[in-house]
Amino acid sequence: MSKKVAFSEKQRFKKYWVWLILFGLNGLFIFGLIKQVILGYQFGDKPMSNMGLIVVTILALLLSVLFFNFRLETNITTDGIYVRFFPFQLKFKFYSWKKIDQSFVREYHPIAEFGGWGIRGFSKNRAFNVSGNKGIQLIMQDGSKILIGTNKADEAKEILKQLGHLTAT
Repeated sequence: MSKKVAFSEKQRFKKYWVWLILFGLNGLFIFGLIKQVILGYQFGDKPMSNMGLIVVTILALLLSVLFFNFRLETNITTDGIYVRFFPFQLKFKFYSWKKIDQSFVREYHPIAEFGGWGIRGFSKNRAFNVSGNKGIQLIMQDGSKILIGTNKADEAKEILKQLGHLTAT
């Protein structure tokens, strides 16, 4: 990022039901691990091997760590918009104002329009979102669309306006 950052936002997954599922899953496997491997009692009617239970427990814990580290980072600067969905994107993806035809903040329907949250869509219609239903919509000169979810819709709109890149919707 070579220019001054006018807007910055970091978002994490806030879906409580995802965390409930992950913690429940981890709790179940840790309970099974303690019961079967440490205490020596069979866990379930058809128990898996001790090594299998250890591997599955570790994988469930790693999945939770992965979800905990998911974050969407957005920076709006005088030269364009930078977005990164960590840990899937280690480097920021840059969208130059020179290649953006329109930019505005809008409300959207994550499931109906994109099938949920995360990095969604492909070349012509793409979304980066982790929560909420408001985003910065970019329409590129080639006709492709990029939506970047935001929990700071009013602030993002004001920054786009100040930079002279807010397009009337």
